[in-house]
Amino acid sequence: MYYKTRSYRTFSVFNYALLAFIGFICLLPLVHTLAVSLSGKAPANANLIGLLPVDFTFDAYKKTLNNPDFLRSLVVAVQRTVIGTAFGMLVVFLAAYPLSKHNSSFRTRPFYAWFFIITLLFSGGMIPTYIVVQKLGLMNSLWALILPSAINVWLLVLMMSFFRGIPRELEEASLIDGAGHFRILFQIFLPISLPAVATLSLFTMVTHWNSWFDGLIYLSQSDKYPLSTFLQTILVQIDATQLSSSGRDLENISNKTVKSAQIFIGALPILLVYPFLQKYFVKGIVLGAVKE
Repeated sequence: MYYKTRSYRTFSVFNYALLAFIGFICLLPLVHTLAVSLSGKAPANANLIGLLPVDFTFDAYKKTLNNPDFLRSLVVAVQRTVIGTAFGMLVVFLAAYPLSKHNSSFRTRPFYAWFFIITLLFSGGMIPTYIVVQKLGLMNSLWALILPSAINVWLLVLMMSFFRGIPRELEEASLIDGAGHFRILFQIFLPISLPAVATLSLFTMVTHWNSWFDGLIYLSQSDKYPLSTFLQTILVQIDATQLSSSGRDLENISNKTVKSAQIFIGALPILLVYPFLQKYFVKGIVLGAVKE
């Protein structure tokens, strides 16, 4: 029901204006980065660029896309994000299904539930985790970036809460018809849980795409860095040798424009994926909020 009172209309106008202002503020850094990446060397070095490019040019993007180190890290980041998201969601999906059962059908459920939840309160620490990864022979491999964070307990709790909101009658009817738990999980629970799966997948994708610290810890070879770790080395550690394909390129292009181009390209994949998951994200953002 929509109220047409003057106070409600005033609140709606104020609310939309405030949200539009906040959205504009959030977009400013990205727009500025895009403007710097499309600008020439002189205005970039002089800090004369605002929200529009000055001396418009694509040279920074040409040099970035011709940089083999950048392209290699981009491929590693895509591999990590795709494999890590698929593997992580599979593990969360398989673990959330039995944990969503009632104690009458799964008597040891509280023990396993606390086994996971206690990890939200206590962590093994960075050094023990490093030792485990090293002893398992995962150093300098893609799995060193995926397996340590494969199970996100917070996402597991959200998925478990979503499963518990599914009517039990659906599962009971399927069991009577002779369906097993795996068939119930993938043919009944999965289609119903698409909003939750899309939302949690988006969270997982963003986490894998933006993670850079684990790459510095577990990877000693720079040619195996994912994109976020690669960008950290050139932006924070200021490794200018990886900015472009040759030293002569840096004479015609500003370091700022090349860095901005790489940052924008690094943020672009998530920006492209989000619109396709938005309709599920809006539904899944209220996971477990309503209980019968």
